[in-house]
Amino acid sequence: MILEVAILNVKPGLNTQFQSDFELAGQYISSIKGYVSHTLKQCLEDNHKYILLVNWETADDHRIGFRTSEAYLKWKALLHHYYDPFPTVEHYKTII
Repeated sequence: MILEVAILNVKPGLNTQFQSDFELAGQYISSIKGYVSHTLKQCLEDNHKYILLVNWETADDHRIGFRTSEAYLKWKALLHHYYDPFPTVEHYKTII
């Protein structure tokens, strides 16, 4: 299993709407082959910062399966305008 990690910096004043739209967007990411689960966490020290953790069967399920899908276009339309700067996304494998 692969863990996708993204730090999401949401523009000030948009937290409530972002969280609502993120709930809606969950239906799109969870529809993709290889999706396992996802969690969104809010930073205690900076409430405009979130971390998105997504478990995928393989990195390609995210990089190719999701990012080239119609579901990604809907995800993008709902969420990408909230971010400043745009998030860096990394993939991690379990070692221990």
